[in-house]
Amino acid sequence: MSRAAEGRSRGRIEERGSSLRVVVYAGTDPVTGKRSYLREKVDGTNKAAQKRAEKVLNRLLTQADEQRAPSSSVTLSYALDEWMRLTEMEDSTRKTYEGYIARTIKPALGEQPAKKLDARTLESFYNELRRCRARCDGKPFIEKHKSDEPDHDCQAAECRAHKCRPMAASTVRQIHAILSGTFGAAKRWGWLNENPALIARRPKQKAPEPDPPTAAEAARLVEAAFKMDADWGTLVWLAMTTGVRRGELVGLRFSRVDLDAEVIDLRYNWVGGKEKDTKTHQNRRIALDSETVTLLREHRKRVEQRLKKLGAKFHEDLFVFSGSKTPDHSEPYSPNAVTQRYKDMATRLGIKTHLHALRHFSATELLSAGIDLRTVAGRLGHGGGGATTLRVYAAWVAASDRKAAEILGSRMPKRNT
Repeated sequence: MSRAAEGRSRGRIEERGSSLRVVVYAGTDPVTGKRSYLREKVDGTNKAAQKRAEKVLNRLLTQADEQRAPSSSVTLSYALDEWMRLTEMEDSTRKTYEGYIARTIKPALGEQPAKKLDARTLESFYNELRRCRARCDGKPFIEKHKSDEPDHDCQAAECRAHKCRPMAASTVRQIHAILSGTFGAAKRWGWLNENPALIARRPKQKAPEPDPPTAAEAARLVEAAFKMDADWGTLVWLAMTTGVRRGELVGLRFSRVDLDAEVIDLRYNWVGGKEKDTKTHQNRRIALDSETVTLLREHRKRVEQRLKKLGAKFHEDLFVFSGSKTPDHSEPYSPNAVTQRYKDMATRLGIKTHLHALRHFSATELLSAGIDLRTVAGRLGHGGGGATTLRVYAAWVAASDRKAAEILGSRMPKRNT
């Protein structure tokens, strides 16, 4: 059977609105027993799009052959797909990885046999991304927006002269993590003899540079928050005094706030519209000061009164903080809405800061006051017994150490001279 005839029997090109979809039968999944298909979208429906779809059909047919009989000759593209399919990860992480794979990794290395990619190739790839994320050849050209029209006008607003934009080192490190995971899996599956990503040098991690607001700025911020409304003021105050993460803050329920014991019990994190474990999968109890306890008692009373007016009943499983769209506190305050509202407030005050900086403020104030590193790490939910805290807040730890030395020196018996 010819390749063209094989393509027609095992795959098809469908027209779906203003685009084409290529579908190829890839056999039966040996685990689930279900029929498996490979699909890919092609923009446009004209002749140029049809030709591109034919190329995609041939590529997917080859990929389907590899999927039925995987060997050491599999492409990186196939290995990436298998790693993503079989690896457990958070939904938000998966979405991020899928973007990097589709936009950056596959266009550059996807069609290469995985076994031919070595450490030098990976380092060259990382270096190119740090120079220009589009990996251009250095020659001027016009960046066109997607169009199949032959008389496309390159003077359109969507088209502009290319300007090299380097990819951030942190982003390249994430791409390296994807490749390392994929090559590691390929080695376990017997497709590779070694993982080249373990040898390749990745960009160095930039030293953390926390920039917390000053005490005076923090006072202005919390004062402005309470002027906006008491609920918002309490939220900003709690973020400032506890240093909890955004997802932990909005995901907090009244059942986790023990006002008699003056502690909050952090077990969950609100991410992507779902309640999940905390970022480091740690449950921790954070002590509250008396002023914070008073504010939370007042906040609870406000919520109870609000629900009474709505004809609803207060119960402990309600969220402590909720947006205007859910005044009954059945849903948490949207994390993105909290971030944006805080940013808008800070901008009006002329303070250049962001919500996460309140976490830095809490940490640096504690360290500057001489609180030990392990206690600060525990409140922040850092793992490693304080290693992360030390790495992020090294300058403040050093200042605290200097203060400790001065205190010790002042307590030493005076020497006769």
